[in-house]
Amino acid sequence: MRTIGNILWFLFGGIISGLMWWLTGLLWCVTIIGIPIGIQCFKLSEMSFFPFGKEVVYAGGAGSFLVNMIWFFFGGFMMAMMNFIFGLLWCITIVGIPFGKQFFKLAKLSLAPVGAEIIYNE
Repeated sequence: MRTIGNILWFLFGGIISGLMWWLTGLLWCVTIIGIPIGIQCFKLSEMSFFPFGKEVVYAGGAGSFLVNMIWFFFGGFMMAMMNFIFGLLWCITIVGIPFGKQFFKLAKLSLAPVGAEIIYNE
């Protein structure tokens, strides 16, 4: 079921969300200071392409908090709003609720991606 969900997700919205993470990672990697954030964006684009069967665990300390504050103003807010709006649109129908929940998970991740780790569920 997870494989079917990931295939449908990729076709009906995951490709847009994943490409946004990937493009944002490229923009952050233009500067030397932004390379760690860009690398994190590339890691999270994989989750955005295929989110079913994966969970996000938030860890980190003061350094992650400070970097997430910078991230929030330079990309995070817009990505979170995009994922939130797509989640609302998918939740209009009963069939789309699982996809909407994945978009909400990505919206939360978009607010604070630094220090987040992806765990694969068995």
